[in-house]
Amino acid sequence: MQTRHFLTLLDLSPAELKALIERAIELKALNKAGTIYEPFRYRVLAMVFEKSSTRTRMSFEVGMAQLGGHAVFLSPRDTQLGRGETIEDSARVLSRMSDIIMIRTFEHEKIERFAEYSNVPVINALTDLYHPCQLLADMQTYYEHRGSIQGRTVTWIGDGNNMCHSYINAARQYDFRLNIACPDGYLPDAAILQAAGDHAVLTDSAMAAAEGADLVVTDVWASMGQEQEQARREQAFADYQVNASVMQAAADDALFMHCLPAHRGEEVTAEVIDGAQSVVWDEAENRLHAQKALLELLLG
Repeated sequence: MQTRHFLTLLDLSPAELKALIERAIELKALNKAGTIYEPFRYRVLAMVFEKSSTRTRMSFEVGMAQLGGHAVFLSPRDTQLGRGETIEDSARVLSRMSDIIMIRTFEHEKIERFAEYSNVPVINALTDLYHPCQLLADMQTYYEHRGSIQGRTVTWIGDGNNMCHSYINAARQYDFRLNIACPDGYLPDAAILQAAGDHAVLTDSAMAAAEGADLVVTDVWASMGQEQEQARREQAFADYQVNASVMQAAADDALFMHCLPAHRGEEVTAEVIDGAQSVVWDEAENRLHAQKALLELLLG
């Protein structure tokens, strides 16, 4: 049977994605009840990190432990991958010693090449182009608070980055409308946007994008590796902050999400992220439960 990977949300069908969220909620309930569920004893998750992480490392490592397995952390400083070994050779070796691999890296092409030469499932834990695991947690969080997101309106405000791209794919797979507000020069990838058809609409106004939205989402203005652009980005994104006025333009029961870490006073005000409409802490916790469901799906 062909090895299945999870590099973008498009690697699973809409039905599988819906079932995965339902399973994540079940696993969360088992965990809260203190039920021991360890289907993956003696199974190993290799975690390859070329970018730093808090939520991703914690959620995958804890998740694998709760499922009865073990996670091995690998950074470029600890492996030959960081000293010139080819991606293809690293994939061949790591996939012979582990049952599943997650990778957090820069270029998306790297993880595609790694998956091509791996004989075990590979999970995209973030690349410069996509962050699909975060979307599983976001969709779970919305479902828990408001039910199905199908037919709803979601607003993305800020950089047309990997999170924005994954929200575009989510709009296709979960069947919602996505309003995207980005400043000129920081737009999402044109091909990714075009592939979404009328599921995703681009605008240059944060207020217009938020009008009547059921969910408002943002991310930092300068992602990892872009710190040197901070001053220029602050100027470009000055009109793309999620604040009380933006949330007032959204629906009365709209939720606010942020993948974290957040820079209060920049992309979002403290009033919003710490306010009653914010579900960012549920969203962060759900990385654990959604990824456990993903591990279960890919490992069978």
